Amino acid sequence: MLVLPYAPLRCRNCSSVLNPFCVMDFAAKIWICPFCFHRSHFPAHYASVSEENLPAELFPQYTTIEYKSPREAACLQSVFMFVIDTSIIEEEMAFLKSALSQVIGLFPDNSLVGLITFGTLVHLHEIGFSTAPKTYVFKGSKDVSKGQLLEQMGFFLNKPKPLTGVRDGLSSESIARFLLPASECEFAINSVLEELQKDPWPIPADQRASRSTGTALSVAASLLGACFPGSGARIMAFLGGPSTEGPGAIVSKNLSEPIRSHKDLDKDSAPHYHKAIKFYETLAKQLVHQGHVLDLFACAVDQVGVAELKVVVERTGGFVVLAESFGHSVFKDTLRRVFQSGDKGLGLSSNGIFEVNCSKDLKVQGVLGPCASLEKV
Repeated sequence: MLVLPYAPLRCRNCSSVLNPFCVMDFAAKIWICPFCFHRSHFPAHYASVSEENLPAELFPQYTTIEYKSPREAACLQSVFMFVIDTSIIEEEMAFLKSALSQVIGLFPDNSLVGLITFGTLVHLHEIGFSTAPKTYVFKGSKDVSKGQLLEQMGFFLNKPKPLTGVRDGLSSESIARFLLPASECEFAINSVLEELQKDPWPIPADQRASRSTGTALSVAASLLGACFPGSGARIMAFLGGPSTEGPGAIVSKNLSEPIRSHKDLDKDSAPHYHKAIKFYETLAKQLVHQGHVLDLFACAVDQVGVAELKVVVERTGGFVVLAESFGHSVFKDTLRRVFQSGDKGLGLSSNGIFEVNCSKDLKVQGVLGPCASLEKV
């Protein structure tokens, strides 16, 4: 397919792109949109257009082409936010730390990396200063709004205008405290992983481990929404059990309460299901509008709550990897392929937006694939 190194010329009325089916008036330097019949003038850089000098998008054989603007390509960068479950046994923790350490060197050069760990509490790691590491701690039983997150971390600045590509008046220095370029983060991430331990809070014999999955994902989504809205960012969650604490919990801590089964879901007798679904639907809507993705690596013999979390994964275009252990080859090989380039990699993309402009009396009914509507008419 032909790739043009500049931005497309769009109709001012319906935003359709200049194409071979447009009616041309070369003398007046005007083209007529075949969808809405609006007349648009050619811009200055199309001044030499004529029947003998046609741009590539007007050739009859090029009914489908791609555009790649140099300015847009230069601004593209991927962001990876790792959300790690620490309410797992020591052996699983060792497997997970080993797998993550092996893929650090495979991060794309233009990517940014951040780290959140969670158990009873949620820890947002400040990796920008490796000599004096710091973490921001959030209570796992409460949902954290975007405003509360920014206020606690001192993100607000007294500047009249925010920097380009960054909202809420955040500076690049503030963002660099939590999201480091891949070329600079290897030492900082490895240092955190080496010191990472199992959640230290004691677990009574008659209770499950305290795991605040929903709060951790909410903190990750709010941070990325404040720092990089509309950019290609992925939240990669590594889960080792069911959520038992805070919003999105699928079962209580008491072992006397069995975790919901397929029969419970069919009979609508799962007590936490609808509340969790409502929370994750809200989170899915937030991620969709931010252009961000949630990926799940669920490695446990027990359930982790994929039935509730799937609404976020499906609407954001993420993926789910299921394995019995973080030491399983399915998990390790898939994680490696996420960051590998070329034929060996998965070729993942994010923040893809489809705009469909139809002729009169036609409308878009739906789309095939892991997509969600931006609710724009």
